[in-house]
Amino acid sequence: MERADAIVIGAGHNGLVAANLLADAGWSVEVLEATPNPGGAVRSGYVTAPGYLSDLFSSFYPLGYASPVMRGLELGEHGLSWTNAPDVLTHLLPDGRAATVNRDLETTMASMEQFAPGDGERWRHAYDDWRDVSQQMLGVLFTPFPPVRAGLELARELKVGGALRLARRLVLSVRELGAELFEGEGAQLALAGCALHTDLSPEEAGGGVYGWLLAMLGQEYGWPVPVGGAQQITSALVARLESRGGRITYDTPVTRILVARGKAMGVRTADGRNWRARRAVLADVPAPALYLDMVGERWLPGRFREDLEFFRWDGATVKVDWAVNGKIPWKNPAAAGSGTVHLGADLNGLTRYAAHLAVDEMPPDPFLLLGQMTTADPSHSPEGTESVWAYTHLPHRRHWAADDIAAHVQRMEAVLEEHAPGFGRMVVGRNVFSPADLEREDPSLVGGALGGGTAAAFQQLFLRPIPGLGRPDTPVDRLFLASASAHPGGGVHGAPGANAARAALARDRMLTGRLYEAAIASAHRAIYR
Repeated sequence: MERADAIVIGAGHNGLVAANLLADAGWSVEVLEATPNPGGAVRSGYVTAPGYLSDLFSSFYPLGYASPVMRGLELGEHGLSWTNAPDVLTHLLPDGRAATVNRDLETTMASMEQFAPGDGERWRHAYDDWRDVSQQMLGVLFTPFPPVRAGLELARELKVGGALRLARRLVLSVRELGAELFEGEGAQLALAGCALHTDLSPEEAGGGVYGWLLAMLGQEYGWPVPVGGAQQITSALVARLESRGGRITYDTPVTRILVARGKAMGVRTADGRNWRARRAVLADVPAPALYLDMVGERWLPGRFREDLEFFRWDGATVKVDWAVNGKIPWKNPAAAGSGTVHLGADLNGLTRYAAHLAVDEMPPDPFLLLGQMTTADPSHSPEGTESVWAYTHLPHRRHWAADDIAAHVQRMEAVLEEHAPGFGRMVVGRNVFSPADLEREDPSLVGGALGGGTAAAFQQLFLRPIPGLGRPDTPVDRLFLASASAHPGGGVHGAPGANAARAALARDRMLTGRLYEAAIASAHRAIYR
């Protein structure tokens, strides 16, 4: 039997963050990864044409760059460096106009001013509001719930009135927030397009905070990419872990959590081997897979099992990568310098697009999120060319007909052709990842869902992944949920992994660990029985 202080299930970025923090504490750590590669959805590869590097899943990392978790790991010492496109993002309207965010505040203001007099100053004011609370907000987002220390710091900064106004802003839809902050469509769309990086519609409560967060992070930091591709984040995390004695075993899917007297004792893998965890098991896998497949109903309270039936995935995704033998021929040159381009809809178009998803229909006019990777990092393809990707959402289904996916890719390319005539003739290679392809490459992307579960307000904070504590602790003692299914959810920021590692360390402390166990068990009894 293999033994380690901690067994970490999954070498996605959250699993690797958790493993690194436990190794920093002096624990022996074994990471078991089901696939041949580390990184989960943070990987790069050559899938379109020779010399064209693609970020296979996630790309552009404002949350990763700003995250105190990732910064604390000092991955620059292990080869990670960052770069930015000239512009952060551009939203192209159907009528050809463009709203652009640039790290230079005056440049952004000038773009927003074109849509309504005064919106430039209104953008500055919104950014000032963000800067007043940004560090405390990131602390609130990236620490376990409840965020006591960061929350108190935020309350001291804002006082009672400011805290109440911020609380109101956090529950607004992005349509309502945009209309309150700005007069013109440009700035409103800059927020709305950012909000639709999640699975929320422009009308849903809580969507405004995502738009505000991503847009203002872009203003403050840009939306950086790793030099050399997304894989560099993973490579740095792996190198850091191995330098501290941690190990990763690949092609080793975990099938069962070994439980005795209500405590996680280790895991069993598909090859029949048992792996003993002396102190903790941490799982960077989706919540349904952990609880229903690996733990089993025997060790779950009845109400817990019932609540899991209402767990909701985020939408499915279709992602296309292209190798282009020149720069994209945008009608509006404002898009040429942006790392990220939003295209295919104005605000009402975004609502119609989201409505099709809500009623389980394939949107006839897809909204695209597009990345110009060579514009952001010239190492992605030969000089004068572009490695580009775009993705769009579909309703969450486990099975899609190949013909349906092919037809939707044609719709995506039609949107691109409308905004960049001649694009299709310049393509020298293409790769399509359907929802099933995404799940095959990374089993955590169930049905092509990127966020580990919906970002809707009913499945956030202490409601994530189900009503509970909002913490990584599970009904099985010494077993911790370390994936995007846990608070604070999706995105490459490492917080779920860090929260799980901190919880494991707290549970293991000699003097207070038993008190921690008793408190968590008591809370679970109150909630689930």
